[in-house]
Amino acid sequence: MNLYTILFWFFSIAMLLCGALVIFNRNPVTSAMFLILLFFFMAGLFVLLEAFFLAAIQVLVYAGAVMVLFLFVIMLLDIKATSQRRFNLLALVGGLAVAAAFVWELALILSKPVQPVVTGTADLKGGLDQIVKPLFTNYMLPFEVTALLLLVAMIGVVLLSKKDLK
Repeated sequence: MNLYTILFWFFSIAMLLCGALVIFNRNPVTSAMFLILLFFFMAGLFVLLEAFFLAAIQVLVYAGAVMVLFLFVIMLLDIKATSQRRFNLLALVGGLAVAAAFVWELALILSKPVQPVVTGTADLKGGLDQIVKPLFTNYMLPFEVTALLLLVAMIGVVLLSKKDLK
């Protein structure tokens, strides 16, 4: 076993453990912290793939900005750990149905042989301009709509969390 294999297994197992802790932890703030840790381990996998830009974006965008927004919403809503954990049969059935659909879809994907996309060329070039140019030309409208939806959601949380509206 070389160093890359050991690091791959370390990051993969750590991601699985952090994902399980996110789901099964009763405290929402602690769950969010485990999700941040999961994002860092995912960035480690991107580094192993030599996708350094994606690793940096993973840390900056997801572990930074998105998780700050999540923690802000959790703390603003003041969710109690005991008040949110009630057994709901409909939610359990829905969750099991979604999990079964994911397993079925994964089985469909894995049943077909893997075809290489690019055959035999080692001249792969990727840079910041190839990511930023389509983002700000072709996908500018969805980018702005997403920002607007996040702003509306944050304003909605502030309004919903107020104790007395006058």
